[in-house]
Amino acid sequence: MRLIGEKVWAIAEGYIPGTSTGPEPAMTSHETACMLNANDSDAHVEITIYYKDRDPVGPYRAIVPARRTLHLRFNDLKDPEPIPRETDYSSVIVSDVPIVVQHTRLDSRQAANALLTTIAFSQLAA
Repeated sequence: MRLIGEKVWAIAEGYIPGTSTGPEPAMTSHETACMLNANDSDAHVEITIYYKDRDPVGPYRAIVPARRTLHLRFNDLKDPEPIPRETDYSSVIVSDVPIVVQHTRLDSRQAANALLTTIAFSQLAA
């Protein structure tokens, strides 16, 4: 079977709203990296977070099991440190096997919620 995906992904847009409207955890404002591993081997993923006014932080680590998906909320990342709310950031996701990454944000600061999603930028690993 042909491998699906790439090993290096970037999400240039990142921002976790500081407030939410509605029941938690379903309606908590959040950012998510939706990762698909359609391959036969587990994907070991490392995420580095970049800020406009300080050094990058990471790696945050996750495993996407073979032939599975993982929707990883950036709000839940704690090690090496939590991602601050109401702060612009970008992320680079590196995997040891090809995966597909999509970025999603739920902004529930108002009762009229907003959801945005886009495919991340991918690049062949060097």
